Amino acid sequence: MSEYDVGTQSLKLERQGPVVWCRIDRPSARNALTPAMYFGLKRAVRLVNSFKEPCALIITGTGDSFSAGGDLGGRYEAGEEPVPQGLTHESLPFLAIRESMQPVIAAVNGICQGGGLLIAMMADIAVVSDRATFRVPELLRGIIDASYAAMLPAHIGMARARDVILSARRIEATEAHGMGLFSRLVAHDALEVEALRAACEILRTAPEARAHTKRMLNQQYPPIDYETMFASLAYGREPREGMRAFMEKRDPDWTPNDLPV
Repeated sequence: MSEYDVGTQSLKLERQGPVVWCRIDRPSARNALTPAMYFGLKRAVRLVNSFKEPCALIITGTGDSFSAGGDLGGRYEAGEEPVPQGLTHESLPFLAIRESMQPVIAAVNGICQGGGLLIAMMADIAVVSDRATFRVPELLRGIIDASYAAMLPAHIGMARARDVILSARRIEATEAHGMGLFSRLVAHDALEVEALRAACEILRTAPEARAHTKRMLNQQYPPIDYETMFASLAYGREPREGMRAFMEKRDPDWTPNDLPV
């Protein structure tokens, strides 16, 4: 059994034979991802792809959360390695997961929102607990999310993608499975066994043929407009107001006062 360091103690990596388990472990913040954790997940993908032998990466959470998404404060935990300066979307793990030559499995154990849901979506297979819940909350915070706008319609169709993104409502595991957001819904107590089963199934397939097939599948995604997204995050009024409202536990100033529901 081997352990690996990816620049943050909130990601626990442990190798067991042909599988590396990556546990998102920041329960005090519902496993919200700091910048170092996002970059650490990308480093974890690169790690398994550096192995000459076949190896799968299984990403899961601890407690009742897979991940609540990115830490809106952009905070670092003590001892975390800072993300290299000058990076924007390059520090995020989503495309690295999607394009990984080695298999990546998401074992979704609970709350799965924002960037956490993107991690699960970009995995080769997401195995989901019947206790999991899902949400795309970015618009509640004034954040343009170019990844969701580009990739979610390819998974669940345009009508459902509009519903999920524009309403920002919470979705239970059964509904998410029914709309095709992920493929495997399992009993909570069987989650890790079934995630390991999915990893082993993929590892039985031919690596070169699998890599070409993944490349062809990924061609179904349109380009992602990260330029607009990160310009808004840097200079836009709405993300700043959304952040303040979240921290102050109030509605942002664009919310009507007389909403009937």
